[in-house]
Amino acid sequence: MSGVLCFTSINYHYLAKARVLASSLKRFHPDWHFVLCVTDAMPDGGTLDLAGEPFDELLITQEVLGDLGPGWFFKHDVVEVCTAVKGPLLEKFCDRGFDAIVYLDPDIAVFNPLQGLIEALERSDILLTPHQLEPDDQYYQIVDNEVCSLRHGIFNLGFVAIKPSAEGRRFARWWSARLTDFCVSDERLGLFVDQKWCDHVPVFFDGVKILRDPGYNVASWNLSRRKISIDRSGRILCNRKLLYFYHFTKLGPVGDAMTQRYAKDNIEVYELWSWYRRKVEDFAFDDLPDGWWALGQFSNGAKITSEQRRCYRDRPDLQTYFPDPYLAEGNSFYEWCGRNA
Repeated sequence: MSGVLCFTSINYHYLAKARVLASSLKRFHPDWHFVLCVTDAMPDGGTLDLAGEPFDELLITQEVLGDLGPGWFFKHDVVEVCTAVKGPLLEKFCDRGFDAIVYLDPDIAVFNPLQGLIEALERSDILLTPHQLEPDDQYYQIVDNEVCSLRHGIFNLGFVAIKPSAEGRRFARWWSARLTDFCVSDERLGLFVDQKWCDHVPVFFDGVKILRDPGYNVASWNLSRRKISIDRSGRILCNRKLLYFYHFTKLGPVGDAMTQRYAKDNIEVYELWSWYRRKVEDFAFDDLPDGWWALGQFSNGAKITSEQRRCYRDRPDLQTYFPDPYLAEGNSFYEWCGRNA
Protein backbone atom coordinates (compact mmCIF):
# COMPACT_ATOMS: atom_id res chain seq x y z
CA MET A 1 0.00 0.00 0.00
CA SER A 2 1.08 3.60 -0.47
CA GLY A 3 -0.31 6.95 0.50
CA VAL A 4 -0.77 7.17 4.28
CA LEU A 5 -2.49 10.04 6.09
CA CYS A 6 -1.64 10.38 9.78
CA PHE A 7 -3.37 12.92 11.99
CA THR A 8 -3.55 14.09 15.57
CA SER A 9 -5.95 16.38 17.45
CA ILE A 10 -4.93 19.19 19.81
CA ASN A 11 -5.53 22.62 21.21
CA TYR A 12 -2.52 24.90 21.00
CA HIS A 13 -1.27 24.03 24.49
CA TYR A 14 -0.43 20.56 23.10
CA LEU A 15 1.54 21.93 20.16
CA ALA A 16 4.97 21.04 21.60
CA LYS A 17 3.87 17.42 22.09
CA ALA A 18 2.40 17.27 18.59
CA ARG A 19 5.74 18.51 17.25
CA VAL A 20 7.53 15.67 19.04
CA LEU A 21 5.06 13.17 17.58
CA ALA A 22 5.31 14.48 14.02
CA SER A 23 9.10 14.79 14.02
CA SER A 24 9.52 11.29 15.46
CA LEU A 25 7.13 9.87 12.86
CA LYS A 26 8.76 11.74 9.95
CA ARG A 27 12.14 10.27 10.92
CA PHE A 28 10.89 6.89 9.69
CA HIS A 29 8.09 7.89 7.32
CA PRO A 30 8.88 11.19 5.59
CA ASP A 31 6.39 10.29 2.87
CA TRP A 32 3.39 10.03 5.23
CA HIS A 33 1.09 13.05 5.04
CA PHE A 34 0.79 14.43 8.58
CA VAL A 35 -2.25 16.59 9.42
CA LEU A 36 -2.37 18.70 12.59
CA CYS A 37 -6.02 19.19 13.60
CA VAL A 38 -6.48 22.11 16.01
CA THR A 39 -9.63 22.95 17.93
CA ASP A 40 -8.55 26.41 18.99
CA ALA A 41 -7.62 29.84 17.64
CA MET A 42 -4.45 31.85 18.04
CA PRO A 43 -4.48 34.77 20.47
CA ASP A 44 -3.70 38.17 19.01
CA GLY A 45 -0.04 38.21 17.99
CA GLY A 46 0.37 34.43 17.91
CA THR A 47 1.67 32.82 14.74
CA LEU A 48 2.35 29.36 13.37
CA ASP A 49 4.34 29.07 10.14
CA LEU A 50 3.98 25.60 8.60
CA ALA A 51 7.19 26.11 6.65
CA GLY A 52 9.18 25.53 9.82
CA GLU A 53 6.99 22.76 11.23
CA PRO A 54 7.08 18.94 10.90
CA PHE A 55 3.42 19.01 9.79
CA ASP A 56 2.26 18.84 6.19
CA GLU A 57 -1.14 20.40 6.82
CA LEU A 58 -2.97 22.41 9.48
CA LEU A 59 -6.74 22.13 9.88
CA ILE A 60 -8.83 24.30 12.21
CA THR A 61 -11.66 21.99 13.14
CA GLN A 62 -14.21 24.77 13.79
CA GLU A 63 -13.84 25.60 10.10
CA VAL A 64 -13.65 22.06 8.71
CA LEU A 65 -16.56 20.86 10.88
CA GLY A 66 -18.45 24.13 10.81
CA ASP A 67 -21.69 22.37 9.89
CA LEU A 68 -21.84 21.06 13.47
CA GLY A 69 -22.36 24.65 14.65
CA PRO A 70 -20.89 26.64 17.57
CA GLY A 71 -23.37 25.08 20.00
CA TRP A 72 -21.84 21.65 19.40
CA PHE A 73 -18.35 22.87 20.27
CA PHE A 74 -19.66 24.74 23.32
CA LYS A 75 -21.14 21.56 24.82
CA HIS A 76 -17.67 19.98 25.23
CA ASP A 77 -14.70 20.77 27.42
CA VAL A 78 -11.26 20.82 25.84
CA VAL A 79 -10.56 17.10 26.30
CA GLU A 80 -14.01 16.08 25.10
CA VAL A 81 -13.97 18.24 21.97
CA CYS A 82 -10.40 17.40 20.90
CA THR A 83 -11.48 13.77 21.19
CA ALA A 84 -14.92 14.19 19.62
CA VAL A 85 -13.55 15.66 16.39
CA LYS A 86 -11.53 12.48 15.73
CA GLY A 87 -14.56 10.62 14.40
CA PRO A 88 -15.88 13.27 11.98
CA LEU A 89 -12.34 13.97 10.76
CA LEU A 90 -11.66 10.27 10.18
CA GLU A 91 -14.84 10.07 8.14
CA LYS A 92 -13.84 13.09 6.04
CA PHE A 93 -10.32 11.77 5.49
CA CYS A 94 -11.77 8.63 3.92
CA ASP A 95 -12.52 10.75 0.83
CA ARG A 96 -8.98 12.12 0.50
CA GLY A 97 -7.74 9.25 -1.69
CA PHE A 98 -5.23 7.80 0.79
CA ASP A 99 -4.81 4.05 1.15
CA ALA A 100 -4.54 4.13 4.94
CA ILE A 101 -5.50 6.59 7.70
CA VAL A 102 -3.74 6.51 11.07
CA TYR A 103 -4.64 8.49 14.18
CA LEU A 104 -2.06 8.99 16.95
CA ASP A 105 -2.49 10.97 20.17
CA PRO A 106 -0.21 14.01 20.43
CA ASP A 107 1.57 12.63 23.52
CA ILE A 108 2.94 9.65 21.58
CA ALA A 109 6.45 9.30 20.12
CA VAL A 110 7.51 6.85 17.42
CA PHE A 111 10.74 4.86 17.90
CA ASN A 112 10.76 2.39 15.01
CA PRO A 113 9.14 2.14 11.55
CA LEU A 114 5.39 1.57 11.50
CA GLN A 115 5.33 -0.32 8.21
CA GLY A 116 3.83 -3.29 10.06
CA LEU A 117 0.62 -1.28 10.53
CA ILE A 118 0.29 -0.73 6.80
CA GLU A 119 0.99 -4.40 6.11
CA ALA A 120 -1.70 -5.36 8.66
CA LEU A 121 -4.18 -3.11 6.83
CA GLU A 122 -3.56 -5.06 3.63
CA ARG A 123 -5.35 -7.96 5.34
CA SER A 124 -7.66 -6.00 7.66
CA ASP A 125 -9.87 -2.91 7.67
CA ILE A 126 -9.60 -1.63 11.25
CA LEU A 127 -6.67 -1.76 13.70
CA LEU A 128 -7.00 -1.34 17.46
CA THR A 129 -4.67 -1.73 20.46
CA PRO A 130 -6.00 -2.95 23.82
CA HIS A 131 -4.79 -1.36 27.03
CA GLN A 132 -3.56 -4.75 28.22
CA LEU A 133 -2.46 -7.84 26.31
CA GLU A 134 -2.28 -10.24 29.26
CA PRO A 135 -3.71 -10.35 32.78
CA ASP A 136 -1.99 -8.92 35.84
CA ASP A 137 -1.55 -10.96 39.01
CA GLN A 138 -1.11 -8.40 41.80
CA TYR A 139 -4.22 -6.92 43.41
CA TYR A 140 -3.09 -3.28 42.95
CA GLN A 141 -2.21 -3.99 39.31
CA ILE A 142 -5.63 -5.49 38.66
CA VAL A 143 -7.31 -2.41 40.17
CA ASP A 144 -5.07 0.08 38.38
CA ASN A 145 -5.14 -1.63 35.00
CA GLU A 146 -7.87 -4.20 34.43
CA VAL A 147 -10.57 -2.45 36.48
CA CYS A 148 -9.57 0.85 34.88
CA SER A 149 -10.05 -0.69 31.43
CA LEU A 150 -13.51 -1.88 32.46
CA ARG A 151 -14.36 1.72 33.33
CA HIS A 152 -12.61 3.52 30.48
CA GLY A 153 -12.65 1.02 27.61
CA ILE A 154 -10.79 -2.12 26.59
CA PHE A 155 -9.01 -0.36 23.72
CA ASN A 156 -6.82 2.72 23.94
CA LEU A 157 -7.97 5.14 21.27
CA GLY A 158 -4.71 7.06 21.36
CA PHE A 159 -4.23 4.92 18.27
CA VAL A 160 -6.61 3.73 15.59
CA ALA A 161 -5.99 2.97 11.94
CA ILE A 162 -8.29 2.09 9.07
CA LYS A 163 -8.24 1.23 5.42
CA PRO A 164 -10.92 3.30 3.63
CA SER A 165 -12.58 0.15 2.29
CA ALA A 166 -16.32 -0.34 2.54
CA GLU A 167 -15.95 -1.74 6.07
CA GLY A 168 -13.41 0.88 7.13
CA ARG A 169 -15.75 3.61 5.93
CA ARG A 170 -18.69 2.00 7.72
CA PHE A 171 -16.70 2.07 10.95
CA ALA A 172 -15.69 5.71 10.35
CA ARG A 173 -19.33 6.74 9.77
CA TRP A 174 -20.50 4.91 12.90
CA TRP A 175 -17.72 6.26 15.12
CA SER A 176 -18.26 9.76 13.74
CA ALA A 177 -21.97 9.60 14.59
CA ARG A 178 -21.32 8.31 18.11
CA LEU A 179 -18.67 10.91 18.88
CA THR A 180 -20.83 13.67 17.46
CA ASP A 181 -23.62 12.80 19.91
CA PHE A 182 -21.98 11.06 22.85
CA CYS A 183 -18.31 12.05 23.28
CA VAL A 184 -18.44 13.12 26.92
CA SER A 185 -16.97 11.95 30.18
CA ASP A 186 -20.06 11.01 32.17
CA GLU A 187 -19.93 8.13 34.62
CA ARG A 188 -23.71 8.29 35.00
CA LEU A 189 -24.05 7.24 31.37
CA GLY A 190 -21.06 4.90 31.45
CA LEU A 191 -19.20 7.07 28.93
CA PHE A 192 -15.52 7.96 28.75
CA VAL A 193 -15.21 10.19 25.67
CA ASP A 194 -14.43 8.03 22.59
CA GLN A 195 -13.00 4.86 24.10
CA LYS A 196 -15.84 2.76 25.44
CA TRP A 197 -17.67 2.95 22.13
CA CYS A 198 -14.93 0.89 20.53
CA ASP A 199 -15.58 -2.03 22.88
CA HIS A 200 -18.36 -2.75 20.34
CA VAL A 201 -16.08 -2.76 17.32
CA PRO A 202 -15.01 -6.46 17.22
CA VAL A 203 -18.71 -7.38 17.32
CA PHE A 204 -20.16 -4.69 15.04
CA PHE A 205 -17.57 -4.86 12.26
CA ASP A 206 -15.65 -7.37 10.17
CA GLY A 207 -11.99 -7.03 9.26
CA VAL A 208 -10.96 -5.94 12.76
CA LYS A 209 -7.35 -6.65 13.74
CA ILE A 210 -6.42 -6.38 17.40
CA LEU A 211 -2.69 -5.73 17.54
CA ARG A 212 -1.11 -8.05 20.08
CA ASP A 213 2.50 -7.05 19.49
CA PRO A 214 3.75 -5.55 22.80
CA GLY A 215 5.69 -2.87 20.91
CA TYR A 216 2.55 -0.87 20.07
CA ASN A 217 1.10 1.71 22.46
CA VAL A 218 3.29 1.05 25.50
CA ALA A 219 2.27 3.15 28.52
CA SER A 220 1.92 3.09 32.29
CA TRP A 221 -1.24 0.96 32.05
CA ASN A 222 0.70 -1.99 30.58
CA LEU A 223 4.24 -1.52 31.92
CA SER A 224 3.59 -4.25 34.46
CA ARG A 225 3.87 -6.70 31.56
CA ARG A 226 6.27 -4.86 29.23
CA LYS A 227 10.03 -4.55 29.70
CA ILE A 228 11.86 -1.78 27.86
CA SER A 229 15.48 -2.35 26.82
CA ILE A 230 18.05 -0.98 24.37
CA ASP A 231 20.19 -3.34 22.31
CA ARG A 232 23.82 -2.87 21.29
CA SER A 233 22.85 -1.20 18.02
CA GLY A 234 20.75 1.39 19.88
CA ARG A 235 17.36 -0.02 18.95
CA ILE A 236 14.70 0.44 21.61
CA LEU A 237 12.91 -2.81 22.43
CA CYS A 238 9.87 -3.96 24.35
CA ASN A 239 9.86 -7.55 25.58
CA ARG A 240 12.86 -8.10 23.26
CA LYS A 241 10.85 -6.97 20.23
CA LEU A 242 10.92 -3.54 18.61
CA LEU A 243 9.23 -0.71 20.49
CA TYR A 244 7.14 1.01 17.84
CA PHE A 245 5.54 3.83 19.81
CA TYR A 246 5.33 4.88 23.44
CA HIS A 247 2.37 6.77 24.90
CA PHE A 248 3.74 9.44 27.28
CA THR A 249 0.43 10.01 29.01
CA LYS A 250 0.12 12.61 31.77
CA LEU A 251 3.48 14.36 31.58
CA GLY A 252 3.97 15.65 35.13
CA PRO A 253 3.42 14.37 38.69
CA VAL A 254 0.66 11.87 37.85
CA GLY A 255 2.63 10.34 34.99
CA ASP A 256 5.75 10.23 37.16
CA ALA A 257 3.91 8.44 39.96
CA MET A 258 2.43 5.79 37.67
CA THR A 259 5.74 5.28 35.87
CA GLN A 260 7.59 4.75 39.14
CA ARG A 261 4.85 2.40 40.31
CA TYR A 262 5.26 0.12 37.29
CA ALA A 263 8.69 0.71 35.76
CA LYS A 264 10.38 0.08 39.10
CA ASP A 265 14.04 -0.66 38.22
CA ASN A 266 13.54 -0.65 34.44
CA ILE A 267 15.98 2.24 33.96
CA GLU A 268 15.35 2.47 30.22
CA VAL A 269 11.79 3.67 30.88
CA TYR A 270 13.12 6.65 32.82
CA GLU A 271 15.58 7.33 30.02
CA LEU A 272 12.68 7.47 27.55
CA TRP A 273 10.82 9.90 29.77
CA SER A 274 13.93 12.06 30.21
CA TRP A 275 14.35 12.20 26.43
CA TYR A 276 10.67 13.08 26.00
CA ARG A 277 10.78 15.94 28.50
CA ARG A 278 13.78 17.44 26.74
CA LYS A 279 12.09 17.18 23.35
CA VAL A 280 8.89 18.82 24.63
CA GLU A 281 10.98 21.64 26.07
CA ASP A 282 12.90 21.99 22.80
CA PHE A 283 9.61 22.31 20.91
CA ALA A 284 7.96 24.66 23.41
CA PHE A 285 5.42 27.12 22.03
CA ASP A 286 5.59 30.42 23.89
CA ASP A 287 2.92 32.46 22.08
CA LEU A 288 0.08 31.49 24.42
CA PRO A 289 -1.11 33.19 27.61
CA ASP A 290 -1.48 30.91 30.63
CA GLY A 291 -4.69 28.93 30.47
CA TRP A 292 -5.44 29.96 26.89
CA TRP A 293 -8.09 28.10 24.94
CA ALA A 294 -10.10 30.18 22.49
CA LEU A 295 -13.19 27.98 22.87
CA GLY A 296 -12.98 28.19 26.64
CA GLN A 297 -14.33 31.73 26.82
CA PHE A 298 -17.30 33.84 25.80
CA SER A 299 -16.91 36.57 23.19
CA ASN A 300 -16.26 39.10 25.98
CA GLY A 301 -13.37 37.02 27.37
CA ALA A 302 -15.26 35.63 30.38
CA LYS A 303 -14.30 32.04 31.14
CA ILE A 304 -16.93 29.38 30.43
CA THR A 305 -17.54 27.20 33.48
CA SER A 306 -18.18 23.46 33.44
CA GLU A 307 -21.63 24.14 34.96
CA GLN A 308 -22.51 26.42 32.05
CA ARG A 309 -21.41 23.79 29.54
CA ARG A 310 -23.43 21.05 31.24
CA CYS A 311 -26.46 23.29 31.51
CA TYR A 312 -26.35 24.07 27.80
CA ARG A 313 -25.69 20.43 26.89
CA ASP A 314 -28.61 19.17 28.99
CA ARG A 315 -31.14 21.76 27.77
CA PRO A 316 -32.32 21.37 24.15
CA ASP A 317 -34.51 24.45 24.62
CA LEU A 318 -31.44 26.58 25.36
CA GLN A 319 -29.63 25.08 22.37
CA THR A 320 -32.52 26.10 20.12
CA TYR A 321 -32.92 29.57 21.60
CA PHE A 322 -29.18 30.35 21.71
CA PRO A 323 -27.63 28.69 18.62
CA ASP A 324 -24.33 30.51 19.28
CA PRO A 325 -23.80 30.34 23.04
CA TYR A 326 -20.36 31.97 22.80
CA LEU A 327 -21.93 35.37 22.13
CA ALA A 328 -22.04 37.55 25.23
CA GLU A 329 -23.82 40.59 23.84
CA GLY A 330 -27.53 41.33 23.99
CA ASN A 331 -30.05 38.57 24.53
CA SER A 332 -27.45 35.83 24.91
CA PHE A 333 -26.81 32.60 26.77
CA TYR A 334 -24.17 34.51 28.77
CA GLU A 335 -26.80 37.03 29.86
CA TRP A 336 -29.25 34.21 30.59
CA CYS A 337 -26.67 32.55 32.84
CA GLY A 338 -26.24 35.81 34.73
CA ARG A 339 -29.97 36.02 35.36
CA ASN A 340 -30.31 32.34 36.30
CA ALA A 341 -27.13 31.79 38.30
